[in-house]
Amino acid sequence: MSTEISADAPIRVVLADDQDLVRVGLRIILESEDGIEVVGEARSGREAVAIVRELAPDVVCMDVQMPDLDGLAATRELVAAGTTAGVLILTTFDRDDYLFDALTAGASGFVLKNSTPEDLVAAVQIIARGDALLSPDVTRRVIESVARQGSPRAEATPSGPVEPAGRAEPIEDLTDREREVLQLLATGRSNSEIAAELYLGEATVKTHVSKILQKLGLRDRIQAVIFAYENGITVPGDRQ
Repeated sequence: MSTEISADAPIRVVLADDQDLVRVGLRIILESEDGIEVVGEARSGREAVAIVRELAPDVVCMDVQMPDLDGLAATRELVAAGTTAGVLILTTFDRDDYLFDALTAGASGFVLKNSTPEDLVAAVQIIARGDALLSPDVTRRVIESVARQGSPRAEATPSGPVEPAGRAEPIEDLTDREREVLQLLATGRSNSEIAAELYLGEATVKTHVSKILQKLGLRDRIQAVIFAYENGITVPGDRQ
């Protein structure tokens, strides 16, 4: 994930899309927001990998369908290489296979190109802070996939695979409070919602989430959701 961003430093973004007009539009939207700077552009996945390695941005806005190397394969290469950049997948296709491929490739978020400019800016800011963009809708679809298949191919994640059920030792390292936070996180609740439900401060919840990820050896909230369902900490329907 992204490293800690200084309050005074702009969020550095690389745009990867094979359509010139799309990149121009993304640049206009992002640079209209104070604190965001587009530092590079790529027309293919292979070019994106090279530029990200060279410039070390905070966030990569990555299209899925590109020549030479598609966005999902480029994401896998970057994550496997240990990039600190968070990858935001941008696509016009609202399809579960793209969604799950993006998540298991190690992407930090998934946004449709028909989203509002405000949603795009917010997504970049969230990922730059080191968080994963896990909306309730995305969480629901991950949960449904886990319920149907056992796991959305999480074992293939090069960013730090979520091992199959039975990985008991790390779970035992969690405190009772951390387990409560993980259960709620896995149902799609935000930090503020978890804080309200457990009568905690939001900063305290964020600390718990960070400790959970560290103890379980997980990359982000997305992997935490998959882990919770694989290991029976949460089951489909818990939010209801």
